[in-house]
Amino acid sequence: MRRWWPGFVTLSAIWGASFALIKVAVDGGVPPVWVALWRSVLGAGTLWAILVLRRERAPRDRAVWGHSAVVAVLLNTVPFTLFSYGETRISSVLAGVMNATTPLFTLLFAVVTVAEERRPGARRLSGLALGFVGVLTVLGVWRGIGSGEIAGGLACLGAACCYGAGFAYLRRFLSGQPYSVTALSAVQITCAAAELTVIAPFAAGSPHWPGVGPAAALLVLGAVGTGFAYVLNLGLVRSAGTAVASAVTYVMPLWSTALGAAFLSEPVGWNALAGAAAVIAAVALTRPSSRPAPTALAPTEAEAEAEAEACAEAAPTGPAARS
Repeated sequence: MRRWWPGFVTLSAIWGASFALIKVAVDGGVPPVWVALWRSVLGAGTLWAILVLRRERAPRDRAVWGHSAVVAVLLNTVPFTLFSYGETRISSVLAGVMNATTPLFTLLFAVVTVAEERRPGARRLSGLALGFVGVLTVLGVWRGIGSGEIAGGLACLGAACCYGAGFAYLRRFLSGQPYSVTALSAVQITCAAAELTVIAPFAAGSPHWPGVGPAAALLVLGAVGTGFAYVLNLGLVRSAGTAVASAVTYVMPLWSTALGAAFLSEPVGWNALAGAAAVIAAVALTRPSSRPAPTALAPTEAEAEAEAEACAEAAPTGPAARS
C-alpha cells in the first residue's frame, strides 16, 4: 500500500463525516449559527495549538488579516451557517452531495476572475450543465419538492457558491503569502470565530448545553474537521501531490452517504445516488486537461472539500485549500 493511502482515507472520512456531525448538532437543538461558531472556535484553538507546538511564525501583516477576514466570511462564517441551516431541512446525505458541487461554482467564479479561464471549452461547459442536472436529480424535482426541502437545498447550494467565490478571492490575495498553511488557516478561522461571536447572540440568543451527543459532535467537528484536518490535508498534498489530494472531492459524498444511512438512518433514494454520480462526473469534466504547476498553499473550510484541492485543479493559480 502506498504511504499516502492512510492519510487519504482518513481525510476523506473526516470531511465526509462533517455532514453527519452537523446533523447531530442541529437535531440536538443547537442553532445553526452556534454550530458555525463552536466549530470555528474549536478549530481555531486547535490550529493555534499546532502553530505553537511547531514554533511557526504567525502573520502580523494587517493586509493578511484583512484579506483573511474577507476569506473567512466566504469560506467559513456564511457557508458554515448555511450548511447547518440546510441540514435542519434536508438530510446530511443530500447536504454532502450539494457540497460536492463546490468545484463547479469555483469554475464559474474562475471564468469571471481569471483571464486564462475566460474560455472554459465545450467539455468543461458540458460538465457545468451535467452538474446542474445532477442537483435537480438529487432533489427529485419531477415529484415535487416541499418548501422546507427547497430552502434546505438552496442553503447548501448557497454555501457551495460561497466556497467558489472564496477560493477565487483566496487565489488572488493570499496564495502567495510567505506563511505556512497552518498559520494562514489559524488566522482565517480566528477571523471567522470573531465574526460569528458578534453575530450569534443577536441571531440565536444565548448558548445552552445541548447534551452529550450534540456537544461531542461539535467537539469533533471543530477540533478535528475544522482544525486537525487542515494539517492532514497539507501532509497529503506534500506526500502525494495535488492530483491525489483533489480526489478527496470524489470520495467525500460516499462517506457522507454511508454515515448518514448507517448511523442516522437517513433514506438514500436512487435519485440521490444517481444525482451524486452525475455531480461527481461533472466535477471530473470541469477539471483542466493539463495539470497546473504547484503553487503556494493557502487555507480554507470548507465544510470543506473536496473543494480544497479541487480548487487547485479549477484554476491555473489555485492554492490547496479546505474548509
